[in-house]
Amino acid sequence: MDALSSLISERNTASVGNKNVRFDLLFDYLKILDLEEPVSNMKIIHVAGTKGKGSTCTFVESILRNCGFHTGLLTSPHVIEFRERFRLDGVEICEEKFVAYFWWCFNRLKENAAGDIPMPPYFRFLVLLAFKIFAAEQVDVAILEVGIGGKLDPTNVVQAPVVCGISSLGYDHMEILGNTLEEIAGDKAGIFKHGVPAFTVRQPEEAMCVLEDKASQLDVPLQVVPPLDANLLNGLRLGLGGEFQYLNAGLAVALCSTWLQRTGHVGITHLEHTNSLPEQFIKGLTTACLQGRAQIVPDKCIDIKSPGDLVFYLDGAHTPESMEVCARWFALSSKEDSQRGFSYQLQDNSKSSNELVNRHLDDRAIKKSTQQILVFNCMSVRDPHLLFPRLMETCASHGVCFKKALFLPNTSLHQKVGSHSFPPSEVDLSWQFTLQRLWENLMETNKGGGGKTVDAVYEDLKDDTELCVKSGKNSAVFSSLTLAIKWLRESVQQNPSVRFQVLVTGSLRLVGDVLKLVKV
Repeated sequence: MDALSSLISERNTASVGNKNVRFDLLFDYLKILDLEEPVSNMKIIHVAGTKGKGSTCTFVESILRNCGFHTGLLTSPHVIEFRERFRLDGVEICEEKFVAYFWWCFNRLKENAAGDIPMPPYFRFLVLLAFKIFAAEQVDVAILEVGIGGKLDPTNVVQAPVVCGISSLGYDHMEILGNTLEEIAGDKAGIFKHGVPAFTVRQPEEAMCVLEDKASQLDVPLQVVPPLDANLLNGLRLGLGGEFQYLNAGLAVALCSTWLQRTGHVGITHLEHTNSLPEQFIKGLTTACLQGRAQIVPDKCIDIKSPGDLVFYLDGAHTPESMEVCARWFALSSKEDSQRGFSYQLQDNSKSSNELVNRHLDDRAIKKSTQQILVFNCMSVRDPHLLFPRLMETCASHGVCFKKALFLPNTSLHQKVGSHSFPPSEVDLSWQFTLQRLWENLMETNKGGGGKTVDAVYEDLKDDTELCVKSGKNSAVFSSLTLAIKWLRESVQQNPSVRFQVLVTGSLRLVGDVLKLVKV
């Protein structure tokens, strides 16, 4: 991790951008690592997009693995464990193999580094490492999720993918990709290759026009695929939660069908049959698993004594569009859980979120009321003036109002790289205070969207402020996630007639830290 940290020149998001680094160096790196021929021979599925590209890649990997293929999957970022980025047959690469491939690549590049060919920066190295892993493990298919953009992303060193996909487009990383949807779409379309079929989902008109124009220039057969028809799953649910996932699932089905056709595996196909799905496709779609996206996890500590009294709803949404989708998912899921006496969806590395874990509660427990709490953090480059209204208004339209919002600092130990990435002894909470002020103003202006209150519970929450740094009428700032979780657990113990449904969002880093604490 220290060696990897040495490749990071700056800590901000723009440091992983691609405009200031020569793209052609990637071909030199491939040559140094003896990866030119292996990469050119890989059967690659390449996916870009603003929202849903990670979910799409996860569906694709699961489908093709269930079709019997040896799969390699590169995604980013990781949620808990760094090795999550590199998956073989649906499982993160083991530590022994990761270390061996890491040092082979790092040392080979270090030995050949010179003035004109420096060591590759952080994300470029990770992509090169993925190619090494997939080549050495001789995968049948490599599924590559673009990091940022498309045209200059390191994954775009691939010259002849089997098929390309572009998931939903929106506004993100504008400091790198541009301030308009046209500019963003143009960068994402940079993964198109001459004559290689591509698929996308329904896009805003201005973005769709750019995609179509780029496709036409490269003689790319571009098709727009509809969301997957839920009836094709034979009564089952997608492995990834949220209605929006049917859009990503539809894209994944098209990508897999085309990959199978273009690689000569005509025994399994779907494109000609719109009224049914192969069993392998259904199993892949319904067992797919991706941490930190529309994931529901009960607190193991509380759950032992009071099943379902503290449940975390986790989603790494951080753009206005994804925040609205996240809010809709949380509102619908939390209400559904409340109405059925809490039969929650459990998701972990070995089980799909589609697996229901039924809880048999006594009569008193079933009569419990519910309270919704928000745990939030986002990077300062995000605009909370755009995020909070989408979150509040969407939840309120479904009758859900947050009783309290908890704001936490960005001091994750699990996400940062290197042994010197410990948080400072005194945490700067100025950004969290800014978030809190905005939240309080919006709550006062909008009454939280619905003005829903439960006075008895509110009094308990309002008075329990000794663990937080600053408490407001509708919010609190905590200096650490550990203290916030402690406050939540104590609130559950002090309010035995209430179930707490906690939405964790705004940052995948925050989501990963919560998972680390509550899934022990």
